[in-house]
Amino acid sequence: MDHPTHGCVLLLDGTPDGRRGALQNPTAHAIAGASPRGFLAAASADVVQLPAMAGPQSVLAYLQDAVRVPGPLLVWVTGHLMVPARRSTELHLALRESTAATVRYTGLPWEWLLRALREHAGPTLLLVDAEADDHAWPHVSAAARDGRLAGGLPLCGVVTPTPDRPAQEAGPYTRSFLTALSVGHPAAGPTLDPALLHQLALAQAGLPEGFLDLRHGTAGPVLANRAAPAPAAAAPPAAVSAAPAPAPVTVPAPAPEEEDPLPRILAAAQAGRHNEAAAMAAAWEQQALRRHGPHSPQAGLWIEVRADLARLAGDHPRAAELWMSAASQHLARGGPDDTEALAALKRAHYCWQHSGDRASRLAPALLALWERVPDSVGAAADVRARLQEAPPAVSR
Repeated sequence: MDHPTHGCVLLLDGTPDGRRGALQNPTAHAIAGASPRGFLAAASADVVQLPAMAGPQSVLAYLQDAVRVPGPLLVWVTGHLMVPARRSTELHLALRESTAATVRYTGLPWEWLLRALREHAGPTLLLVDAEADDHAWPHVSAAARDGRLAGGLPLCGVVTPTPDRPAQEAGPYTRSFLTALSVGHPAAGPTLDPALLHQLALAQAGLPEGFLDLRHGTAGPVLANRAAPAPAAAAPPAAVSAAPAPAPVTVPAPAPEEEDPLPRILAAAQAGRHNEAAAMAAAWEQQALRRHGPHSPQAGLWIEVRADLARLAGDHPRAAELWMSAASQHLARGGPDDTEALAALKRAHYCWQHSGDRASRLAPALLALWERVPDSVGAAADVRARLQEAPPAVSR
């Protein structure tokens, strides 16, 4: 790839000492360890990590240096979003010494961050994987809904409720986004659309209930596509003849067959790299959806691939859901006697039987599918028996 510009990656870790303890923020640590220089669609890049920031003015100085870089700018924010305990609703990124009582003075006002990034002349992307406590949550949620959290900048990411204990591993959104970045997309060209990576990350992350989905604006060419084919070498100039001969009749060579990605995907899954395998499958599924539509056999194939990858990863409930989706598509195309629909249903049933406590939630949809297939009395009876065993729902 030919990216003649110089870019910058700035990693902001907004984790106060009260949450940090003796541990590094594992989300920030994962980003820093993933060779972030290679994220950018630029020939070279500065990488600046601020892991234990103290004082909003010093952080602002780093931001102002970063926006002077002419090429793409990626700012990845992790840590905690806070609102002062009293007399203010202004959103802040917590810094090292921040508490709810002091964040008004010790945290970085979010508006400072946005104002600085708006000064950048090149393409800019703000990525966020942050947490917010109960006090800050209504304010963060309102700012996410009305666009104040983005402030007119391209923004992707999530905000999740602060857990009771500091996490021991990187956040699931960041892990999934990093995997999608490392894999790339086979049909996306030299740069990646952050909105596509965000969609892939959300599909794979398994985020807790109630998270905020952040997606605003359209980013320019910031993120490099590691799956983009290398540019073809220029053909050497033709020799000049004194008397040009008539051009020979040529038969166009057949287009090379598209790479079959399945062996590489299955090899990753069998080696235990389940996130990588799932990200590759999701990328190829997106390509099939764009080319052939959501109800096409080509898109249906990737549903089945993702179902088998979920089974290999030990996520039987997710595998059952995907196999049920595949069975439903086969039934819609081929009717109740479709043999592929029956095969998908049998696989869904097997995964459902291994879904533990989540089997009861999946049972009604599975039963509805079995009732559309002839000679399925035994399977349907098995699902009904499980439904009868389930405890009644408690009304609130």
